[in-house]
Amino acid sequence: MKREDIVAELEKGGIIAVIRLQDGAKAAPIVEALLEGGVNSLEVTMTVPNAVEMVNELKQRFGDRILLGAGTVVTAEGARQMLSAGAEFIVTPVLLPPIVEIAHEQKKPAFIGAFSPTEIFRAWQAGADVVKVFPASRLGPKYFKDIHGPFPRIKLTPTGGVNLENAADFLQHGAVFLGVGSSLLDKKLIADKDWAGLAQRAAQFKGIIDRLRA
Repeated sequence: MKREDIVAELEKGGIIAVIRLQDGAKAAPIVEALLEGGVNSLEVTMTVPNAVEMVNELKQRFGDRILLGAGTVVTAEGARQMLSAGAEFIVTPVLLPPIVEIAHEQKKPAFIGAFSPTEIFRAWQAGADVVKVFPASRLGPKYFKDIHGPFPRIKLTPTGGVNLENAADFLQHGAVFLGVGSSLLDKKLIADKDWAGLAQRAAQFKGIIDRLRA
């Protein structure tokens, strides 16, 4: 897919499941459960042991059934490794403009982390396809509306603290899609191998998105 098509697909889905695991062997059943619940966009973070290998394995196993990206990317080498492994998009936690150039060279989008209005504007100036507001829990959904006052064209996505209670508010206040970690990938559900429960949780998030966009 073209860079803009990847972004459009993520916007259409409305949610990226942020995967942070210590045991990569659990990744496949987690992905199956997410797909069952209607979530097909995933982000494997660089904090996961053997993250590059996990991305490669998931791409091999699930192919076009998932849209897979790499998160918590903080080095040029990490970005290149993840892109080579099959990542379709790159996400940073902080303002790292050089990562944009690396992703765009491979015709992939980059979502650059920012917090303040100045950082958000600089990330957008640097070419970020979407600016990731992190940690979004410290600012709340109304912050997105405030930012869109002076910067209506900047695409924003929240990560950090997005849950079933505030997901709709973030979207209604201007988020183009959500980055959701622990409130979706519940540690207890995963520890108990409750894949039906995980699929149900994914369906709850997807239901919120679908209702808002109906």
